[in-house]
Amino acid sequence: MSDHTLETPAANAPGRTLANVRLKVNGVEHTVSVEPRMLLSDVLRDELGLTGTHVGCEHGICGACTIIMNGRPVRSCLVFGVQANGSELLTVEGLAEDDGPLHPLQDAFWECHGLQCGFCTPGMLMTAYHFLQENPNPSREEIREGISGNLCRCTGYQSIIDAVEQAARICRGGK
Repeated sequence: MSDHTLETPAANAPGRTLANVRLKVNGVEHTVSVEPRMLLSDVLRDELGLTGTHVGCEHGICGACTIIMNGRPVRSCLVFGVQANGSELLTVEGLAEDDGPLHPLQDAFWECHGLQCGFCTPGMLMTAYHFLQENPNPSREEIREGISGNLCRCTGYQSIIDAVEQAARICRGGK
């Protein structure tokens, strides 16, 4: 069966249609069978156990579910899992190596108190990660604009901007 073929498993639920989806997530290859209507955020959380991707509004407004898909930030609550077939994904769990040091962004968020409740943090980190790849030496105004699509109800954003600014400095080799 090809990866795009749909099948109806007789043993599970009669009439339930599943699709095989191949994903490379945080450098690891996965093949999962999912319903065509299953959101990518749910595939990550429920099928792969990567619960760092948070689901907030389920309308793409808050940004809590932001991941990197094929090098671009996407709202995983707006993408069906089957649409991601063959894609390379980076989630917040992939920013730091297992048992390794935190990514400079994660470290800066911690040091600068760029999080409070932490719900927006994974999406904010992934947005900032992509932003800093495109603009490694941003001004505070550019950072503000770069994260403007992600909502935070706790911090007032100043600590988040401080954290992104600090991470940019560290990634450029400064202290």
